[in-house]
Amino acid sequence: MGGKIRCPKAFLGFIWTLLLLTSYQVIAKPRVPISDSEIRHKKDECYADIESGLWGQHCKSSVIAKENCALQCLSPVCFELIYESDPLEEGEKDYVRSSEYKYCMHRVSLGESLDGIKGSFDF
Repeated sequence: MGGKIRCPKAFLGFIWTLLLLTSYQVIAKPRVPISDSEIRHKKDECYADIESGLWGQHCKSSVIAKENCALQCLSPVCFELIYESDPLEEGEKDYVRSSEYKYCMHRVSLGESLDGIKGSFDF
């Protein structure tokens, strides 16, 4: 009863192998890109959260504030990459950044790198 737990090397090897095989199966699963309908559904959920006050009153202060909060809710990483340094402003329709954001969400859903997204739709 010295407090030491003995664990045979074979058992540790088995556990290690099991962990590697399990993680490989998770990594190897084919990914499906997010669909437009999934994006709309998730964005509707974000709007509902904003309306309920979950995102704070500032997100309900204007239509554009609500849109910026919805974009952040929908994909924080894509919002940070595309909009955080220059959020949408009242009356602004930015089709280039909108395309970049959607492309970012597509890449995130596939587990791909986000390198090169910003500026990829500049004409």
